[in-house]
Amino acid sequence: MPVLTRLIPSPVVVDINGGALADLSQLLADQRISSSGRLAVAVSEGSGVKLRDRLAPELPGADWYPVEGGTIDAAVRLADSMRGKRYDAVVGLGGGKIIDVTKYAAARVGLPMVAVATNLSHDGICSPVSTLDNDNGRGSYGVPTPIALVVDLDVIREAPARYVRAGIGDAVSNLSALADWELSHRENGEPIDGLAAAMARSAGEAVLRHPGGIGDDDFLTVLSEGLVLSGIAMTISGDTRPSSGACHEISHAFDLLYPKRAAAHGEQVGLGAAFAMHLRGERDRAGTIAEVLRHHGLPVLPEEIGFTEPEFVEAVRFAPQTRPGRYTILEHLDLSATEIRDAYADYAKTISS
Repeated sequence: MPVLTRLIPSPVVVDINGGALADLSQLLADQRISSSGRLAVAVSEGSGVKLRDRLAPELPGADWYPVEGGTIDAAVRLADSMRGKRYDAVVGLGGGKIIDVTKYAAARVGLPMVAVATNLSHDGICSPVSTLDNDNGRGSYGVPTPIALVVDLDVIREAPARYVRAGIGDAVSNLSALADWELSHRENGEPIDGLAAAMARSAGEAVLRHPGGIGDDDFLTVLSEGLVLSGIAMTISGDTRPSSGACHEISHAFDLLYPKRAAAHGEQVGLGAAFAMHLRGERDRAGTIAEVLRHHGLPVLPEEIGFTEPEFVEAVRFAPQTRPGRYTILEHLDLSATEIRDAYADYAKTISS
């Protein structure tokens, strides 16, 4: 009997440790990503610009491209600026927005992309998706997975704590997304990719169960690895199913209904995951997620990110419209506004007791 296997697109190198940036030029040369040193480096206005002076002498053949905002227009401008200049690769240096912009731009010009994350705000650091603002709010665009990923823990510790905490919410939300995937399998026969599910679950559980915090290198390593595994899980499944369910639908609803007030992605999906678990009747599980989110300083109630109860109810009611064709606990229950309001009141009471 033949042995059948499948090839999984994934980074050729993942470097997660303190001081990783010091080895960036050597990594790119040793892995033959850019032996010539001809690189385009996209940097964010914040953390990326601060690191430019430090890295520029080590990357003498690089051209630097400051990028403003995480929009589709910014990604297209970046691609147009790089076109025809014979780079070996594109490096995205910054937080989640700059990495998403760079992934899209690199795909547009047909170059491999190296992600150098300066915070851990979400699993986009290694996913085959770019989430970018557009004229209609925010959209998700399929892109190749980064060819390499560098996370310097020394740099991560200097990032705003809120954006590192947000990555915790995104990783933990895998557990809610997987419950939705399993629900759709039971109700509709939707296939589940077991390997993708295993990787996403391992990532979520590792972060959920770790006793440390964002000041702890061991925890930051687990979080970084969890976000990487989440991204690869999406690559394996060919869509965002392993990491996106009702939790993300609720977050997308916040983004679309209240675009100028939306919180960090990871904050919103963490809250959405806890509430979705409650809707499934898994009160203990919902309580555990809420407890872990609180432990890390993440919101568990909408007012903690500036939304009223009626606004949260409206976001949950609108959420299924953000992902037509996706089946989650929200589509399964098909709750009215009154039923959502009652469920939220019960959720708030349960996690506060």
